Amino acid sequence: MQKIKKGDKVVVLAGKDKGSSGEVIRVMPKEGRAVVQGVNMVTRHQKQTQAQEAGIVRKEASIDLSNLAIADPKDGKPTRVGFKIEGDKKVRVAKRSGVVIDG
Repeated sequence: MQKIKKGDKVVVLAGKDKGSSGEVIRVMPKEGRAVVQGVNMVTRHQKQTQAQEAGIVRKEASIDLSNLAIADPKDGKPTRVGFKIEGDKKVRVAKRSGVVIDG
């Protein structure tokens, strides 16, 4: 079980977008990177295709997982993640407040 999953609310700890937060769109565990909505925006020069028009496009680039922390469900501040067994299920828990992140 990994600590950061698609759909999690995360806070950026380092880099040009430090302090900003967003939702994880995609996680790439093999590369150790994730794409977060509205964070690490880059401009790309898009070549025209049948489906897409040509021009300069702004899109999210991936960011290293070490620079991300899950936002505490209680107050939205960055927290570390722990694991706890509830019944017969392993769940993620916010270390800061003890709140279960996923049900």
